Amino acid sequence: MYAISDFCNSLNGVPFTVDPLEVRTKSRDYFAISPLLRKALAGKTADVVVSPRTKAEVIDAVRAAVRHRIPITTRGGGTANYGQSVPLHGGVLLDMTQFKGVVWSRPGQVRAYAGTMMSDLDAVIRPQGWELRLHPSTRSTSTIAGFVAGGSGGMGSCQWGMLRERGNITAMEVISAEEEPRTLELRGADVALVHHAYGANAIMTEVEMPTAPAWAWREVVAAFPDYMGAVRFGIQLARETGIVKKVLSLQEWPVARLMGEVGAAVPDGHTMVNTMIAAPFFEAFETLVAACGGTIVSNHAEGEGPYGLPLYEFTYGHGLKQIQKANSKYTGLQGLFAGSDVVGMIERVHRRFAGQMPIRAEIFWSQGDVVAMGSPAILYESEEQMAGLVRILQDEGVNIANSHTTGVLAVGIKQVDERDASFKAEMDPYNLLNPGKLEFGDGQSKPLDSSLPTSGWHFRKVG
Repeated sequence: MYAISDFCNSLNGVPFTVDPLEVRTKSRDYFAISPLLRKALAGKTADVVVSPRTKAEVIDAVRAAVRHRIPITTRGGGTANYGQSVPLHGGVLLDMTQFKGVVWSRPGQVRAYAGTMMSDLDAVIRPQGWELRLHPSTRSTSTIAGFVAGGSGGMGSCQWGMLRERGNITAMEVISAEEEPRTLELRGADVALVHHAYGANAIMTEVEMPTAPAWAWREVVAAFPDYMGAVRFGIQLARETGIVKKVLSLQEWPVARLMGEVGAAVPDGHTMVNTMIAAPFFEAFETLVAACGGTIVSNHAEGEGPYGLPLYEFTYGHGLKQIQKANSKYTGLQGLFAGSDVVGMIERVHRRFAGQMPIRAEIFWSQGDVVAMGSPAILYESEEQMAGLVRILQDEGVNIANSHTTGVLAVGIKQVDERDASFKAEMDPYNLLNPGKLEFGDGQSKPLDSSLPTSGWHFRKVG
């Protein structure tokens, strides 16, 4: 289908492989947590994996692919949940993990090459007293550009908001997919063009992000006898801006029993709240837990808990992976509980599913408001079952993003306008970058979509 041999012969020393096992392995990410994507993405694979080590090699690989009109799917650590880095149309898998290192760091800011693992980046800047403000639950295996390309938030969002908030991505360097690739520096509002676009409108080569003081973190598990009591505590903790925290995750009973050692100390029938608190603020946190009717059942320094992993690896999408180890049929939806009555909305949903499906949620900031993201933990039966749950949640005012499809627009988290379409056309004139993931207009390939009737997430228009 593609001139792969001619492409490989023109790489001028850039490392590549066509080994079937390695190509197949690199063509996957964490999409298997979705029963719908397991079916939709079966057998999707690249034809060749290219592993550039320098910016010049990235440009050489892109130049060769464009001249032969071969699709390019850029991949970092392969930790995405929606199949963001799975090639839908074969071609070149551009593995960026060998293009790594810190470009520079200074108080409050750091710039790194695209393939730098986020844990490695923190290891460099922590001795200087700084750490990244935001990182995913897959920090140990995620690259900084992969997080920006496919993520929407994570650890730190309960303090700093979503990745899309102004200031959370300072700048990025990108290259175009043209016969002679161009290099552009994006700053300010322009970084939103590439953020959460799955590498479908530009290839990131450098990312610049703000940093925060590196605290000594306490990993804390608190138990609450009443689910809504835990919700009210979580919302209040998020609003306590004087208490520095990194994650705020609520798991209704019996989810604690599905998470192994991390939930072992949680009494039967109690909701588990997983959080990380900066050590100097622990006393204030402790008094808030008691005032809200909770009990601290586990308290350890970061990485020293008895559960064998950092506590944040039991939250967000990683939390679902932990649950699936106990029962692989569990899945979820990506609901956004936002607006003036977040607690009331959660309470109404809780009443609808009480005794049937426990609710999992993370609490964080978005556009200056405290919101929650999550859904009931669903024992998957069919796509029709999932569609029915989507309708119920949306009837209660919950915004649902489709985490069981592959397209940027179909997922519905990224907000796009005519600037995005123009930027895509300018940077990728032959539609070679991750084709099928970000499509505008008619006559182009479409994403692998499910029929879930989701409305997407909605954000206020900001001038």
